[in-house]
Order: sequence, then C-alpha cells, then structure tokens
Amino acid sequence: MSKDLLARCSRCNIPVNERSCLRPKGKGMGGCPTLTKTDLINEALLEYDRPEIAQFAREASIQESSCYHEREKSPYVMHPIKPRIQEICEFAVRMGYLRLGLVYCAGLAIEGNMVDRILDAQGFEIVSVWCKAGSIPKERIGLKEEDKVYIDQYEPMCNPILQAKIVNDAKTHFNILLGLCVGHDSLFFKYADAPTTVLAVKDRVLGHNPLGALYTKGSYYERLLRKGF
Repeated sequence: MSKDLLARCSRCNIPVNERSCLRPKGKGMGGCPTLTKTDLINEALLEYDRPEIAQFAREASIQESSCYHEREKSPYVMHPIKPRIQEICEFAVRMGYLRLGLVYCAGLAIEGNMVDRILDAQGFEIVSVWCKAGSIPKERIGLKEEDKVYIDQYEPMCNPILQAKIVNDAKTHFNILLGLCVGHDSLFFKYADAPTTVLAVKDRVLGHNPLGALYTKGSYYERLLRKGF
C-alpha cells in the first residue's frame, strides 16, 4: 500500500471542529480513513449488525456516557465522575457477566488482591491467575542465564498462554488484565476466548503510569524523541 494512503490520524492537522470524522461535511488529510476507507467502514458496520456485537458496542457506548455528570446541561462542560475500576464493574453488570477472569502480573500481586476484593464485594465470581502459574523455567523458551532477571537462580517464565487457557477452561464471561509485560499481554489477547479489558498496564519506572513519559517528553524524557533513546 502506498505510504500516502496509510491512515495517520495521529498526525491530522485539520482543526478538530472541521474534521470529517466529527462533522458530516468535514475535511481530512491524505489517507483519512473516514474519507478513503468506505469499503472497510461498511465491513465494520456489518460486524456491528451482528446481535451479540451490537449489544456489546451499544452497552460500551452507554457506559461511556454514564461516566460524565450533568450531560443535560447546556452549554455542557465535561465532568467525569467514575474511575476505571468502577466502569469495569458497571459494564460487566450491563452485559450480564458474572464470572470474571483477573489476569495479573506477579509484580502487581498487592494490586491484584485489591481488585479481587473489589470484584468480590460487587458480587462477581472471580477466576484469578498470576503470570508465574505453571512454574515453567525460562530456559524452556530458550533464555540463557544472562537473559534472566535473576541470574544464576531459578526463574519461572511469565506464562500468558497458560493464563488464557485457565480462564478459558473456567469459561469466564469477561477478563480483566492487570499489569502484564509488553508482549505477554499480546499473547494473552491472542489466546483468550472471552472479551478482555485492561485495568492498568505495567510501567516499572513510572508507577504503572506510562503516559508520564509522554507528558514530560519536552523535559525529563526528551531523549524519547531521539532515535535509539
């Protein structure tokens, strides 16, 4: 595909209130998917017409709007009122999900316990699996001693495929991902049967707040804008 036909919404220089995705007769840059990908738009709409997908998408959008206060006022000023853990619980109730998978990193064991307690308090059935389940040594997937975190010690691998298989076996209705490593989370998504949402992602340096590096890219993390860091 020609480079100028690739979607690049993140580089759109059209004023927000003039964009094609937000206005019926709006404008777009070259490669604008709203203006150039009508075939894919129609394919996506056919998916939304599937009853189970339609319900999921509808409830997700209703959940989105429910997170803002006093929407009936005009002029409206955004007033968010719900943290993500509350959103996840409410959405699960909207969808009639009872059995939830809690898939988390060993480095967030304390947070995993907190989430478990909250889900339990809200009446859900929880299937929780941390990343070291199975106790498979890292050598099994080809790591050398110098590739391990704890050199010259026994170190079990993170096992997102097993995590997925365990929640699949329990037939969870909805899964919650908490702090899996980059790549390990991808494997879980690939192998999980039930839909999955993310409560938090891992950032070892920034207290699991990866956007902190983006917000300081003009100062402390300026090196991120230089190839190779």
